Amino acid sequence: MKRIGWAAGLFACLGALAFGSEPLSRSEPEAQGVSSKALREFVLAADGIDSFHSVMLVRHGRVVAEGWWAPYDAETRHELYSLSKSFTATAVGLAVAEGKLSVDDPVLKFFPEDAPENPDANLKAMRVSDLLRMSTGHQDEPKRPEGEVWTKVFLAHPVPHKPGTHFLYNTSGTYMASAIVQKATGQTVLDYLRPRLFDPLGIDDPSWGESPQGVSLGGYGLSVQTEDVAKFGQLYLQKGRWNGKQLVPESWVAAATSLQTSNGSNPRSDWEQGYGYQFWRARHGAYRGDGAFGQYCLVMPEQDAVLAITSGVKDMQAVLDLVWDRLLPAFADAPLPADPDAREALTATLKGLTLRAPEGAATPGSSVKAAGRTFKFGDNPRKLESLKLEPGEGAATLVLRVDGAEHRIPCGRGEWVKSRAALGGFPEQPVAAAAAWTADDVLTARVVLIQTPFHVTYRIKFEGDRATLDPEVNVGFGATRGAALVGAAE
Repeated sequence: MKRIGWAAGLFACLGALAFGSEPLSRSEPEAQGVSSKALREFVLAADGIDSFHSVMLVRHGRVVAEGWWAPYDAETRHELYSLSKSFTATAVGLAVAEGKLSVDDPVLKFFPEDAPENPDANLKAMRVSDLLRMSTGHQDEPKRPEGEVWTKVFLAHPVPHKPGTHFLYNTSGTYMASAIVQKATGQTVLDYLRPRLFDPLGIDDPSWGESPQGVSLGGYGLSVQTEDVAKFGQLYLQKGRWNGKQLVPESWVAAATSLQTSNGSNPRSDWEQGYGYQFWRARHGAYRGDGAFGQYCLVMPEQDAVLAITSGVKDMQAVLDLVWDRLLPAFADAPLPADPDAREALTATLKGLTLRAPEGAATPGSSVKAAGRTFKFGDNPRKLESLKLEPGEGAATLVLRVDGAEHRIPCGRGEWVKSRAALGGFPEQPVAAAAAWTADDVLTARVVLIQTPFHVTYRIKFEGDRATLDPEVNVGFGATRGAALVGAAE
């Protein structure tokens, strides 16, 4: 978090207090017409999907259920991936309301220095609204290469379709919307939204990645807490009003969450119900922002409810199917009779949620010599130089030397132990780890990157003077399992 002067900090705190940025109110489920028994059944079913990280349900403006799967917790921010897009669209809507830009403005208007020498008619016709509704006219998404100006790359990309006629999910288009807000306001989307959205909602210290040109990524890269996602959904459910103040124009909320682009006809798919301004339409009259691997802000106007979920799942439709099948029937039109036993069972279930740790023995077979030995690896794409196991109070401490830096990862047995580490392809960050001997000669260690959807499972097989490390990531945009690495004992 950046340091700020004491006066600036005082004014920021006073501003937050003036907006009334306290947490959402809490309530018993039955008081808000929600069955504790059905809620618990939903949570238990969710616990069977690998892997939910958090869930928060808001009914009639009050939180009626909330839980985090350890080692995830309420205080840690979670990367939202494309759920960030809905926040970027909100920034566009606020800039429109302030007269900084219009959704009918041509995209080229904002980037004359990056425009092709002879832009074609389709590029000239592309408007801000086309960016928002994923109808830029591209056949494939422009890249965002390191070392190049992303806006220039976008504008140089072929536009074979007339804008407004062809749906293509386009994260680069959302980046352009972010860049347009920055051009029009002189601030990144992150900074622009602080006093207008984040501070009034009590969203403390959000983080948002930037492009090489210093522009908020727009289409991804925002990290906030689970309750922050719920607050954002509740703001939209309340048509832009928060504590008596109209933070986002009601007309913008209506436009952003309405059908702007048709994107399919499958009645069973929540990805073919139409698209708004960076919001997906959904079944049962709902709409949502969502992000890769299961980050959801699901707004259900017919039920006066908001559901926030963070997770690391492969099948995002399966999560929504679970909501419709198990959660939707839990809602009643009026308060329900108190059900203390069901409420107590729900509370116990929510407090006991945890990701599954590896199960096995505390020590290897008697013939395996692993503890205290250093195994060195040759050159490899993960830049892993060596590993060593140190016995400890838990399962072990995994000592990895990666690209010249040593990372010590204490692993609990049957529980998660938090630390910091850099894993192959991921920068140093908070992690939590657990391990067990799943065979006489195999240690299975699972390392959870607790600010992200990812966890990495290392299966390490010890054979004499060799250690074979077989890593696997739970989810990813490409292959999730890499080639095994073989190290030799010193």
